[in-house]
Amino acid sequence: MIPKNYGLIKATSYLTLVDADWAWLINTVGPCTFELRPEREPYEALIRAVAYQQLHAKAGDAILGKFIKLFSEIDTGQASATQFPSPEQVMAAKFNDLRACGFSGRKIETLKSIADGTLSGLVPSRNDAEAMTDEDLIQRLVALKGIGRWTVEMLLIFTLGRPDILPGDDFGIAEGYKRLKKLDIAPKRKEITEIGKAWSPYRTVASWYLWRVPK
Repeated sequence: MIPKNYGLIKATSYLTLVDADWAWLINTVGPCTFELRPEREPYEALIRAVAYQQLHAKAGDAILGKFIKLFSEIDTGQASATQFPSPEQVMAAKFNDLRACGFSGRKIETLKSIADGTLSGLVPSRNDAEAMTDEDLIQRLVALKGIGRWTVEMLLIFTLGRPDILPGDDFGIAEGYKRLKKLDIAPKRKEITEIGKAWSPYRTVASWYLWRVPK
């Protein structure tokens, strides 16, 4: 688990010394303001990550808003929402209702898989997840339909606060590195993974900065 202050000063100091481009990036973007969501259970974190898969943040926000509102209206008849939908609610939800929120058919299958996996115990509680290694958690959760490494890596970064995660399949990270190094082509997963070894043990903070490379 990342310490309370996330070691941000230590991490940015380390990355600044990687090379002149990294020093420029950190100076340009400024201090890392990474924020954890430690209150979320893995179930909720996975559902949220699916909403954002292959979409811009605003689109993901809109889908999630409709998703939460849907269950609030079902349960209370009101438009406001105070609680994230439970696995039981997602399992019972109708396809067309979830489709109206903006989820594709494939993502709806994934939502159901996450909910079912939570009820069966395949998706661990937060306490159990804390005791698992990064790779063990990835291998366990990619068994869920529609869940790949990227989705679990979002969980590792934003919910569990693991300090050394580099999502090699993330478009924003690859494009950020391309802009940072003024490359003609963005690196593939294998390339960015190899390059990123130089940023360990602070690859999570490195990812945060690569998402923010100026265009």
